[in-house]
Amino acid sequence: MGRAYQNRKESMAKTSDMKARVYSRYGREIYVCAKNGGLDPSANLALRGLIDRAKKDQVPSHVIEKAIEKAKGGGGEDFAPARYEGYGPGGSMAIIECLTDNPNRTFGDVRQAFTKTKCKIGTQGTVAHMFDHAAIFRFAHDNEDAVLEALMEADVDVTDIEHEDGMITVFTPNTEYARARQALTGAFESIDFEVDEIQFIPHVYTTIEGEDRELFDKFLSMLNDLDDVQNIYHNVEPGE
Repeated sequence: MGRAYQNRKESMAKTSDMKARVYSRYGREIYVCAKNGGLDPSANLALRGLIDRAKKDQVPSHVIEKAIEKAKGGGGEDFAPARYEGYGPGGSMAIIECLTDNPNRTFGDVRQAFTKTKCKIGTQGTVAHMFDHAAIFRFAHDNEDAVLEALMEADVDVTDIEHEDGMITVFTPNTEYARARQALTGAFESIDFEVDEIQFIPHVYTTIEGEDRELFDKFLSMLNDLDDVQNIYHNVEPGE
């Protein structure tokens, strides 16, 4: 799958204001994950991975703790996942993941971002078939065979495994996330994941320039301004 996956997810921590948005989005996702899957990170591997990612992105501990405490109360907002997809300028493709307590509002906001930038929102499945929905684990290790053996012993379906510059990257189907993570943490003590999440990875990337690039950047900016948007995946090569 190559290293292109590292560019597929739009970074949102560019300014202090955007960092605050990132903290808010992590807080919402941790709350939903803990509420639906359990408060104990040792039993809820998705929550454990999410907390680890939040810490790596320098999310304050009080944000994480507040989200878990909120989930412990059992009340609060009732967020549901929503996914939108469609075509952008220059034949680009995008998938937008949201957590919303008002699907009608969220759909309207996301649709406006599409229409105001000459993009076309589609139905579910419009472009998803052009992406792999994969769990990705990247960590420092120098023995690819040992990693593969640990995964095979746990009957994990491995899509691909790469070894480059002292780093191992494992790709599995998204449905194998929990089993793959458990196998890796069980086999390698003190493993430290550089990447540990489920992503949409495009089969091919495209380059857009000029007016198309300006419209695409505006499209991303409008989406990043929406509180309900959690992740944006696309197939556009990074700009200069």
